[in-house]
Amino acid sequence: MKLSILIADDDVHVRELLRFYLVKEGYEVREAPDGQIASRILEQEQMNLAVIDVMMPGKNGWELCREIREHYDIPVILLTAKGEVKDKGKGFLAGTDDYVTKPFEPQELLYRIKALLRRYQMVSKNVITFNQTVIDRLSHVVKVGEESIHLPLKEFELLVQLASFPDRTFTRAQLLELIWGNDYEGDSRTIDVHIKRLREKFAEKTDDFVISTIRGLGYKLEVRKV
Repeated sequence: MKLSILIADDDVHVRELLRFYLVKEGYEVREAPDGQIASRILEQEQMNLAVIDVMMPGKNGWELCREIREHYDIPVILLTAKGEVKDKGKGFLAGTDDYVTKPFEPQELLYRIKALLRRYQMVSKNVITFNQTVIDRLSHVVKVGEESIHLPLKEFELLVQLASFPDRTFTRAQLLELIWGNDYEGDSRTIDVHIKRLREKFAEKTDDFVISTIRGLGYKLEVRKV
């Protein structure tokens, strides 16, 4: 079964370029010249990934990205001419998985698409594996080689959330809502404390992954390439 990718961009030349490369790789492609049409496509068809331009008429890319995060479980790449740090920050706050600045190399974008699709396939699994590190979501046990590491519930849930989406940046507010819930009365320092504990527990046991701080935004888990 072919995977379907949505391209939402008001530049017809960008859509044609992406369609050419994606179809060549065996993907099915749906195109939208603005955010509103993209929304209708998402309502009517099952998409596996969305490539979204930020500056679109009707509904911009940030709005569409937030909508996808609320209603769909698919990876999102924001594609835009804006390359300033504050614009990238706004994209990650909206929930994007990746951010590509125009002009771009189609082959590089294709690599990013393939990587995101692989990562999202992991989310549906009960076991997440990074080299010698295995995270078992059912038993709540992390194994590094032959050693089993038992974590407190919230630390485990935080690790699973980050590990389910490698290289995706989560803000502290997003992590608080996802792990502790909307009614939690604590502040973002809770996240910092739990991240510190996770780092301390795994720093000397494995270099399969690292939890990186994204200044001014939050955290992401990065996997060591073998």
